[in-house]
Amino acid sequence: MKRIILITVSVLLLLIVFAAWRLLGSATAFQREKYDLYIRTGMNYDQLMALMEKDTVLKSPAFFGLVAGRLDYKQNIKAGKYEIPKGMGLLSIVRMLRNGRQTPVHFTIGKLRTKEGLAGMVGRKLECDSLGMLRFSENNDSLAAFGVDTNTFTTLILPNTYTYFWNITPSGVLKKMADYSRAWWTTERVQLAQDKGLTPVQAYIVASIVEEETNVPADKGNIASVYLNRLAKGMKLAADPTVKYSMRNFELKHIYSNYLKVESPYNTYQHTGLPPGPICTPSEQTLLAVLNAPKTDYLFFAAKPDFKGTSFAATFKEHLENANAYRNELHAQEAIRDSLEAIKNGKSVQGVADSSKGGQPAGQAKKGQPLHSEKAAAGNSHNVKKKPAGTAKHTKKHH
Repeated sequence: MKRIILITVSVLLLLIVFAAWRLLGSATAFQREKYDLYIRTGMNYDQLMALMEKDTVLKSPAFFGLVAGRLDYKQNIKAGKYEIPKGMGLLSIVRMLRNGRQTPVHFTIGKLRTKEGLAGMVGRKLECDSLGMLRFSENNDSLAAFGVDTNTFTTLILPNTYTYFWNITPSGVLKKMADYSRAWWTTERVQLAQDKGLTPVQAYIVASIVEEETNVPADKGNIASVYLNRLAKGMKLAADPTVKYSMRNFELKHIYSNYLKVESPYNTYQHTGLPPGPICTPSEQTLLAVLNAPKTDYLFFAAKPDFKGTSFAATFKEHLENANAYRNELHAQEAIRDSLEAIKNGKSVQGVADSSKGGQPAGQAKKGQPLHSEKAAAGNSHNVKKKPAGTAKHTKKHH
């Protein structure tokens, strides 16, 4: 009898040890350091098990099913992203899934130019696909709750790192951004905008143009002042970046005269005042540069001849001097480059010089050559004097 009792106790102990090993010991079958389990909204238990078996997540799917049943998980599947570390125990896995302890998704936004850009990021990072996010951002009824419309939608987006759960809805995505935006626009910052004659939305739009104009922090405040002065005088902003935005071609290196005629409410060569919405998501630094823009009488700006910054001018005459100084240096640099290229190709420098004789005068370009180049920060269309037929004024940062 004692022998039977001893054997029975031993078997029970072995069963307990085995169960404990199954429950608490490593239950993962994958070799990498972790497995990210994505449970889509509406997924049922059978679909979940099929996914984990396909990816060979568990050593014993059957034992997982037994524990899941005992813990009432099979009827309580919670969508989300779950990180399962290598070696995690079965009981810990089931409890994590049952309690919905998701792994947060960190979503970093830098410069965005379009709603499609945001939608693409959302589709790559979160459960809601890009089309769903895009439809939400193009629905004024959906956006009304946030106080924006399809044009001003991106004014709620400040570059930052946002943390979400993977299965968040498009509305939830925008809500967190809107909450951060509201917190950023303190009473003091709203007052700074009002002192400039702007609402926060308008300040954001101005900042988006300045953001696209320059990467030089020291120039941002003065460039902002140029646009604010133009707005105050009822002048067209004539900002080259708005032409790029109108054409949806952000890789343009040069702005040609025919591009300025593109019909779009965002083309500030064609329409007076601000565009109906921002052309990118400006950095906090640029927003602050607009809010704290110095009071100046500047109406124009052009690149410096040393290519190390921007020259500002209050009069068109002064601006032409700045623009011509830059243009002449640009032509000189181009001549040097052409000469070096000719030597490289085995041509004589004299031959290059001879081929340039009889060309266009400095400051002119053949038809089809750029009227403004990439860093041209806002050459007013009404500031560009008409040239003879077949010529155009070539300016870089001619504003």
